[in-house]
Amino acid sequence: MANTKQIEELKQTLLERKELIERNIQGSRDSIDSLKNSECNDEYDYAEVSSDSFKEGIIANQQIKELEEIEDALKRIEKGTYGTCEMCDEQIALGRLRAKPFAKFCTPCREIYEAE
Repeated sequence: MANTKQIEELKQTLLERKELIERNIQGSRDSIDSLKNSECNDEYDYAEVSSDSFKEGIIANQQIKELEEIEDALKRIEKGTYGTCEMCDEQIALGRLRAKPFAKFCTPCREIYEAE
């Protein structure tokens, strides 16, 4: 079970990651906008721009999902429910929270969740 100091450290980790992801998402959006405005001289250029835009979009979508999970974890910290498994109400191991600070489930429940 995480104590107050450990939760504060994990909160700081979440805030730092949130800031990094927000910068990355904005960078992806800027890159996609730039690609949209680039000139395509032939089919090869068009294919390259399309592929790059697609990759940037996938990366941005993945990061948006992680950002939502981080924001949810920050809300749980504020509510005082952070570190409690949403399935079984047991405490999530500190090692798991350090590895994935936005974890909602303890390891056994995560395995059940993923199997379903």
